[in-house]
Amino acid sequence: FPFTDPSTELEIFYNGDWLEVLGCGVIHKDILKNCDMADHKGWAFGMGLERLAMVLFAIPDIRLFWSDDERFKKQFKSGKIVKFKPYSKYPACYKDITFWLPDRPYHENEFYEHEDRPYHENEFYEHVRECGGDNIENIELLDKWTNPKTKRTSHCYRINYRSMDRNLTNTEVDIAQNELIKSTVEKFNVELR
Repeated sequence: FPFTDPSTELEIFYNGDWLEVLGCGVIHKDILKNCDMADHKGWAFGMGLERLAMVLFAIPDIRLFWSDDERFKKQFKSGKIVKFKPYSKYPACYKDITFWLPDRPYHENEFYEHEDRPYHENEFYEHVRECGGDNIENIELLDKWTNPKTKRTSHCYRINYRSMDRNLTNTEVDIAQNELIKSTVEKFNVELR
């Protein structure tokens, strides 16, 4: 999460997908320092109610909750549970990224300092959303492959760029994708394929 480190969350496997709920973490020291509270420690946490509402109302994209689009808002009435009816959106732009994972494995029960942390798939998803902001509709792991000779593993991800309020140009998506690739290599110490 952008304001906490370390961060954690509860993930629930539901209908073949992971739902992120109950996000929390230790507030970044710089934030406390900027609030003249450098000698304090703090926790930040949230419920993730929008993720549960996505399941309840069959809403496919979390960004719709922040949309001012009347086609979304007028579908819901207080006290009534209705399934979301999709409407046409702007076109998607798909980009792939494939890389070799670093040699150091991730172990769920170990605590890692931020700069010492090995690659973890959920952290990559979070990184993509941080880099692409509201233009990231979803990220999908397309393929995992382990080289039988070197025993190195690679992942291939498809990133769906789509704005909620306008067409994205190929140029701006290419720029965003190139920045994402560069920052992924730096942050996760991965090797592109």
